[in-house]
Amino acid sequence: MDRDILLQFSDFGFQYNAQSGPTLFDIDLTLKRGERILIAGPSGCGKSTLVHCINGLIPFSYKGKMTGSLKIKGRESRDLSLFEISHTVGTVLQDSDAQFVGMTVAEDIAFALENDCVGEPLLHEGVMEAAKLVNVNDYLTHAPGELSGGQKQRVSVAGVLVDDVDILVFDEPLANLDPATGKQAIELIDDMQKKTGAAVIIVEHRLEDVLHRSVDRVVLMSEGRIVADVPADELLSGTLLSDCGVREPLYITALKYAGVDITADKHPASLDTIKLTDDDKKKVLKWYENAARKQDGGSMPELLKADKLDFTYENGKVHALRDISVSFTQGEMAAIVGTNGAGKSTFAKVICGFENQTGGHIYYKGGDFDGLSIKERAESIGYVMQNPNQMISKVFIYDEVALGLVTRGLPQDEIDKRVEKALRICGLWRMRKWPVSALSFGQKKRVTIASILVLDPEMIILDEPTAGQDYRHYTEIMEFLLDLNRQGITVVMVTHDMHLMLEYADRAVVFSQGKIIADDKCYSILTDPEIIRQASLKETSLYELAVKCGIDDGTDFVRHFIEFERAHRSEAGLDE
Repeated sequence: MDRDILLQFSDFGFQYNAQSGPTLFDIDLTLKRGERILIAGPSGCGKSTLVHCINGLIPFSYKGKMTGSLKIKGRESRDLSLFEISHTVGTVLQDSDAQFVGMTVAEDIAFALENDCVGEPLLHEGVMEAAKLVNVNDYLTHAPGELSGGQKQRVSVAGVLVDDVDILVFDEPLANLDPATGKQAIELIDDMQKKTGAAVIIVEHRLEDVLHRSVDRVVLMSEGRIVADVPADELLSGTLLSDCGVREPLYITALKYAGVDITADKHPASLDTIKLTDDDKKKVLKWYENAARKQDGGSMPELLKADKLDFTYENGKVHALRDISVSFTQGEMAAIVGTNGAGKSTFAKVICGFENQTGGHIYYKGGDFDGLSIKERAESIGYVMQNPNQMISKVFIYDEVALGLVTRGLPQDEIDKRVEKALRICGLWRMRKWPVSALSFGQKKRVTIASILVLDPEMIILDEPTAGQDYRHYTEIMEFLLDLNRQGITVVMVTHDMHLMLEYADRAVVFSQGKIIADDKCYSILTDPEIIRQASLKETSLYELAVKCGIDDGTDFVRHFIEFERAHRSEAGLDE
């Protein structure tokens, strides 16, 4: 047996007891010591089930029938205990908060060692060593809840590294992180892999962000099967990604629009490695120079205005909003962006009445909004929270989406029609009779969006609307929101997704440390190094492509891409 082989699937299949058909089919996959692979694919393709088979949650937590073979370090997984698997496989969850078990960072990191009955001083040495590896040794006495999103993830990584595992599994590590912190997370994974020699499996939708650091292979899944297991250069030079509903990097899309042939020998996996010929660069320049310039439309009436809003949480320690003045117009589609903890979600909660400002005023259509209750504000503004579990109150999907219409007393035939439309747009119609508890995090997110969309509010604020969504569902949700926007509904998205911001928002409001530091066109925001630095954003790869091709005005190049992309979607019938 090859001792470097840590994981080996052979003709493997799995079917949950609660489902009528298999979720995984004919899986053949090998992972060797020191390898780093990315598993990608649309929602429902079997990625999570595959990970659960690797880390032992299948069959110990999720029951079903396994066929074929899955060997972990040469032994069949069905012959191993969960305890034995945990000493080989460590998993870092998408939601770090769900992984914490200790009152302090030190206690949380020590958990695995305590379970192994490791005594002092070895326990303290192990905790310190793991904490230093991920650079959280200065936070050992802090409560996990006091940390930023990026710091929480580092603590989660330390909690699995302390057990000296051979395989590290990262389940959508970028989903809840701002762009700069997400970039640091990929660098952290890269650094951990080099220091420990462990094999790394990353499950993630954001392909371009993961490829900020190299991977050995990309495993692409669709409908429960592996459809590709190849180097990233090879995958990006074909059509499989788009065929499977996975978003390709923006610079690849721009090169294709310009007529550049993407081949594996050009090493397109990253802008750092891609080799563009002089002819390729000329094609990009010609595409840019031939662009028609779109004129800005006229101004629309003001809908919502915040005037010098101030907010401090009750403990007095967190001054979350400082002198916030901003307005949104009728029919606008805007993004609110910035670092984790910058005040974006707090601003949305104050607008909707979940929190009461400690200073300043809110106006809606010129009238005073301050004295209205949450219910009264909800007649005009719909709010979709970042965490779907905080919004869901019914057992079944259909009942959850229909709840707002039922409480408003609409007739049943109208409820049925509107609920069906919302569920179809959000990709949930076939699951309408399912219990919400059976859904993934991303699917629950779609339920909460549907429950607001059926109410037809004049303004919708969405906190991370596409978190955990594959490109196909991302596009369906955003195109539906775009359709609502064309009907005059104002859409405001609190997001870490720079692709979403570029593709759909007309303007971006940038928060940093409770203040607004910029309010401008999206392409101007993502090409301004100082704003990017202050707000923990990430420079778009389109700007880097412009520089690589010798285009002087990178900002205008990004603007051109946005306008071309929107026109391309319209011509393709996606905007209908």
